[in-house]
Amino acid sequence: MLKQRIITAVVIVAALLAAMAYLSAGQLSLLFAGIVLVAAWEWADLSDLRPQVARLAYVLAIGALIASVYALLGDVASWSTAALQELFVAACVWWAVALLWVKGYPVSAGLWGSRPVRIVMGVAVLLPTWLALSYLRNLPNGAWLLLMLVALVAIADIGAYFFGRRFGKAKLAPAVSPGKSWAGFWGGLACSVSFMAALWYFWPGGMPVSLPAMLVLAAITSLASVLGDLLESMVKRHRGIKDSSQLLPGHGGVMDRVDSLTAASPVFALGLMSVGWQ
Repeated sequence: MLKQRIITAVVIVAALLAAMAYLSAGQLSLLFAGIVLVAAWEWADLSDLRPQVARLAYVLAIGALIASVYALLGDVASWSTAALQELFVAACVWWAVALLWVKGYPVSAGLWGSRPVRIVMGVAVLLPTWLALSYLRNLPNGAWLLLMLVALVAIADIGAYFFGRRFGKAKLAPAVSPGKSWAGFWGGLACSVSFMAALWYFWPGGMPVSLPAMLVLAAITSLASVLGDLLESMVKRHRGIKDSSQLLPGHGGVMDRVDSLTAASPVFALGLMSVGWQ
């Protein structure tokens, strides 16, 4: 299993780097849309849409929403920052609600556990993710910003794993994810903030934003990544499954790999807007 995980992770990282290097912002946005549609197929199962025709209809609906955004906002390069900011604010409000649901599980399942609510929840999880990733790529140094985001999420996860194994006793959310601890939470947060501090000092030409602002952004993004992970864990636990699918050997499904990014990406994008990244 470990060998499978390593091989799959290497392939994913290599594919991501190649896409960053060779695809334009518009092409990468389409790639992100494809990934979101695969995740939508898995979320349909998490929503208890078991007939394949129902899951396909859900994927087509998500695809239609993405196409509608293209129709309303135009090409990625011409997207209105003001319109996107409102969408990202709405996404962050949604994740604030999701935090309350995670904290209140399993009692909160009475609010979100029905099939229709989970179907709508998937839209709130997936569509802002695609918007945020596409927006980030179109910024100056957009490819590097995407790598920064992915690295922050990965480092927070890795730090949480090792700190949790070494010091983890008090559980973070035992009803949702028994393996997560407060020690892992704070350890992952410290690792991501430390990474951002080092990145700020060594950023070619210097970052256009102050160090304190970027450290706060790193911390908030790290916290959001934990929430994204916990939300999917909560929905999987309610659905009674361990992985969103078996598409990625050793890693489960696409949702299992991007769950942290679903919350972190709109938060990170809104944060860059707020600190005035140019």
